[in-house]
Amino acid sequence: MSPARPTPPRRAAARRRATPRATRRYLIGMTGASGSAFGVDLIRRCPGEKYLVLSDWARQVLQTETGLTPSALEPFVKRIFADSDLAAPFSSGSNRHDALVIVPCSVSTLAKIAAGIADTLITRAAQVALKERMRVVLCVRETPLSSIALENALKLSREGVVIMPISPPWYQAPRDLEALVAGFTDKVLALLGERAGPGWRDTELE
Repeated sequence: MSPARPTPPRRAAARRRATPRATRRYLIGMTGASGSAFGVDLIRRCPGEKYLVLSDWARQVLQTETGLTPSALEPFVKRIFADSDLAAPFSSGSNRHDALVIVPCSVSTLAKIAAGIADTLITRAAQVALKERMRVVLCVRETPLSSIALENALKLSREGVVIMPISPPWYQAPRDLEALVAGFTDKVLALLGERAGPGWRDTELE
């Protein structure tokens, strides 16, 4: 019996890509908008395989608002990428993920994505997700919103992007800031199809 021929590298790579992943993969971006606590809570609580991209300003706001450094988030993600790393794997549509969530998302990032600009890893990953028809969730942190920001949000919404302003729910009567942040994270997790906290008056469904 002749020995089996080794699988060509390209064919082997294609086979790996065709194999369904048992674990969901999420790409999370944090920009320099206020609201770092929301990004941190999602990173800590979201299950699956997570990759994080931090912009330069996100790193500074993270330190200012939470007292944390990127190294404090490393145990919760597989890898942290710099926003300047346009050679990162997620710059290519050949590396699939189940959702790109940008939290918090600045109106500047919103504008760049709506205009098709891909000058950073976060905006490039967003353009890739759009062209590959992958889920994109933008947790915009800004108020009030100008007509320009609203038009950008509408433009992306028509492309299938979920525009999710950071608006924490109050129906669970949160007793502290941590619970308030968790309430919004629950809504993001539910949107991703992950297990989340209780809904409004959900006990009446039993």
